[in-house]
Amino acid sequence: MGWAPPAALVGCGWLLTAGAATWAFLASTPTDRVFVGVLALALLTASAFGTICRPRLHADATGITVRALTGRRHYSWDQVTIRVRETRRLGLTGTSLELDANPDLMVLTRLDLGEDPYAAADVLHALRR
Repeated sequence: MGWAPPAALVGCGWLLTAGAATWAFLASTPTDRVFVGVLALALLTASAFGTICRPRLHADATGITVRALTGRRHYSWDQVTIRVRETRRLGLTGTSLELDANPDLMVLTRLDLGEDPYAAADVLHALRR
């Protein structure tokens, strides 16, 4: 079973990157070029991360594999503690899936998983058994 950022969201990020790069190229003032150039670089970074790190989390009978820019890391089930944490900031509640494999702590949100962290945790707990 695998989880990744939604493909439509990553594709939208690439379209916005192309639009921002075009806007930076066509901007008339140096200030506009710098501002929109920084925006284009931020969008490029986010879109590349969403593309390169697919799937972000993979689970099977042997354990979980988490993918990042530095590569893949596999953890067996006995190394991993699975928690869902809710945090409240500025009146909004955010939910994240925490995978604690000493000394590594991976925090994955709905954006990383493309699914509700509670649903992903349920599947992980079922696979762990």
